Amino acid sequence: MNAYDEYMKGIVTPMRKELTDHGFKELLTPEDVNEHISEAKGTTLAVINSVCGCAAGLARPGVIEALNSTEAKPDHLVTVFAGQEKEATAQMRSYFEDVPPSSPSIAVLKDGELAYFIPREQIEDHSVEHIRDNLKQALEQVAE
Repeated sequence: MNAYDEYMKGIVTPMRKELTDHGFKELLTPEDVNEHISEAKGTTLAVINSVCGCAAGLARPGVIEALNSTEAKPDHLVTVFAGQEKEATAQMRSYFEDVPPSSPSIAVLKDGELAYFIPREQIEDHSVEHIRDNLKQALEQVAE
């Protein structure tokens, strides 16, 4: 591992843990993504993680608060990390190709089909509470 990779690992490890400590499974390869999508029944919450400030200060906290404040718990929690596992991220995005790529972003899928999407534009410059409420409402609608 070169110095840059070691440096980036030190930066992204706590960003990964913020989600994995709350039950998210990291999908690290395109094969991981395809396997999950093909086998996942029910609701999947997929977070496209990022090193940017709006991921750290808004997206990840908003997602965690939404999960802690709703009865409509997703059946599956998964994450890919934009800029780190580029191929896995591209593969995840291929399942919602009508949506322009953005990171961070949050997708709710029902039986492998995109049901709701929160792009960066609805994360950046919004409050954690706004993101929490938006995602909570989406999860409740998809669960109906």
